Amino acid sequence: MGNCHTVGPNEALVVSGGCCGSDQKTYVVGGWAWGWWLVSDIQRITLEIMTLQPKCEDVETAEGVAITVTGVAQVKVMTEKELLGYACEQFLGKSVMEIKSVILQTLEGHLRAILGTLTVEQIYQDRDKFASLVREVAAPDVGRMGIEILSFTIKDVYDKVDYLSSLGKTQTAAVQRDADIGVAEAERDAGIREAECKKEMMDVKFIADTKMADSKRELEMQKASFNQEVNTKKAEAQLAYELQAAKEQQKIPGRAKDKPTRTELNPSVKNSEVSTAAAVSAFHAVFLIFEHFFPHFSHSY
Repeated sequence: MGNCHTVGPNEALVVSGGCCGSDQKTYVVGGWAWGWWLVSDIQRITLEIMTLQPKCEDVETAEGVAITVTGVAQVKVMTEKELLGYACEQFLGKSVMEIKSVILQTLEGHLRAILGTLTVEQIYQDRDKFASLVREVAAPDVGRMGIEILSFTIKDVYDKVDYLSSLGKTQTAAVQRDADIGVAEAERDAGIREAECKKEMMDVKFIADTKMADSKRELEMQKASFNQEVNTKKAEAQLAYELQAAKEQQKIPGRAKDKPTRTELNPSVKNSEVSTAAAVSAFHAVFLIFEHFFPHFSHSY
């Protein structure tokens, strides 16, 4: 007869052999299978994730610098029937430690080979790219064993000759230099901007002062023009008054004979009045001549 065998989702059950010399293999994941006594072989292989820590010590890079690299890889047996068959052929009957040892050596071999093609700067500064490269190169080989690489990351990179620390100091100095340059450029730009603002302020002040001076000058000119016009009008009025007075004086035929005039009593007054009348007549003659030659000028007033 036989027995019924069950298996959980974290294992694969492999049933080999059977009645009548059958060489058929049955793979069961998370289920059950029947095994005949004496003629059936029942084995199990783990499907759980296995954590590996590959480490390559003192490996020379492309520039000849010896470095040590450690990483972390997560691998597992694939469950596709064909690939599960590959894994069973390679690892069936082995312990988990033995399976991990085989995969670890494969990963370390690829890791060492890739380190020899890269520089320290490429490995140290772009770890994700380096880890991705290792995963891509190693995946086909472990895939033929029925193993899948779920993840691979670089854990640490160091050396024994202080190359990386020197590289870090160089980068720190470069960063500090760039920071100092940035501060100097910022201060320079701030000084330039401040000078530009001061210049703009002085330009605005100059324009405002110029406008104020122009306005003040125009005001003074207008005041002078008004004063001149007022004085001219006053002079014209005074002249007109004097001319009219002279005309009125000439219209009077004479004063009464029975009463002596002020001029008759005082000859000096008479002489003064004659002089004044002569001056007024002369001024009137000059004004008439000026009006004759410059009629437009007199009309403007």
